[in-house]
Amino acid sequence: MLSKRSIRTQFLIQLIVASAALIILFSFILFLYIQKSIYDDKRNSLIQIAQNICASQSVLDHNSQSDIISGISVELTTLKTVIEPYTVYQREKGNETYLILIYPYLDIDNSYLKITKRITPTQQLVQKIKRSIFIINILSLILIIIYAITLSKLLIHPIKALSRRLSNMNEHLISPIKVEELPEEFEPLGDTINRLIGRIQNFVKYQKELFIGAAHELKTPLAVMKLKNQVTLIKERQSEDYIAAIRKNTESVDEMNKIVSNILNIGRQEGAQLEKPTEMDVIDHLRNRANDFALLSENEKKKLTMTFEPDVFMATLQVSLLNQILQNFLQNALKFTPEGKTVQLKTEHTHEGLLIQVIDEGCGIDETMDLFAPFKRQGNKSGVGLGLFLAKSAADAIGAKIYLKNRTDDIEGTIASLHLNSKLCCPIKKK
Repeated sequence: MLSKRSIRTQFLIQLIVASAALIILFSFILFLYIQKSIYDDKRNSLIQIAQNICASQSVLDHNSQSDIISGISVELTTLKTVIEPYTVYQREKGNETYLILIYPYLDIDNSYLKITKRITPTQQLVQKIKRSIFIINILSLILIIIYAITLSKLLIHPIKALSRRLSNMNEHLISPIKVEELPEEFEPLGDTINRLIGRIQNFVKYQKELFIGAAHELKTPLAVMKLKNQVTLIKERQSEDYIAAIRKNTESVDEMNKIVSNILNIGRQEGAQLEKPTEMDVIDHLRNRANDFALLSENEKKKLTMTFEPDVFMATLQVSLLNQILQNFLQNALKFTPEGKTVQLKTEHTHEGLLIQVIDEGCGIDETMDLFAPFKRQGNKSGVGLGLFLAKSAADAIGAKIYLKNRTDDIEGTIASLHLNSKLCCPIKKK
């Protein structure tokens, strides 16, 4: 049974209604044309007879046996009303139909020829044509319905194929769709699904790495704590030794607390992804946030420069997720940049949207590593290794792109980039 919400149902109804209306209109015009052509021929034949009678000036010559057989009768009549130039009308008498012509006879006042022709066979022919056209319309409509159903199945076949393909996938067997095998009209849909599949693959991959990494990161300090406690308890020791062991255990607990706090941040971020996006001026927001980090950079004897283009750029997104990305970029840049060096925050309007970059003068990165994976660390600075993982998840949630690369201007350092999609943003020129 067809559903009202089905695109196929709507397509079938629109195609059938439009085709039926077109057939009926065409058939009506065709019937009128045929009918008019037939009756015009009959009228012209009567007029021709009247003109011949007037030319021969004899009515009797045209009441011949052949005219009687053909159903034509001619008589002279007198009318009080003047008819110019002639009148043709149709009359029904019993089961018979007649076509009557009233034509002026010579120049005699009020004298007219009345030519009557029996057109019952012609009328029956017209009715047969009408019935034939009606039957053809019914058959055409049936063929159109069959064609519409077949065509609708053909049109939704790629969607059903995609649905079957996706329904058979799971997190272990997920693979991209071959876009080149789809019709051209479905290529954008295939590309969108492939991007979604890529995000799912990354999510599954990083989630597995997160669980494994969290277990490993927590297991190591726990094992160290247990070993130290066992060694301490082997024999009696001085109070200073017990205090030192407790301090070491406290340090290990602090490290584990950092890991747990970052894992909790992942849970909070997933909740933030469900927040309702709000419209905001990204440039103004970046400027305000950067001012806070400028004070931090001065305290660490480093310099933070800011360059914002355009002056205004409106976007609809979750503010907390943007803050998380910006905070990670600036914290990492300030952490790895030595004293006296500069960190740059700059924006640029591109044809794809807004490009936000944080450029530092740190130690650079190993571009062969997947730094967005959980618990991946770079450099000799302390950290859990979940910051970039959180930033990548936040960027995916707001439909943005995030990537890292080394500087190429003969200065050692890293460029962290966030590209906001123009589909979610609209640049506004400042007045």
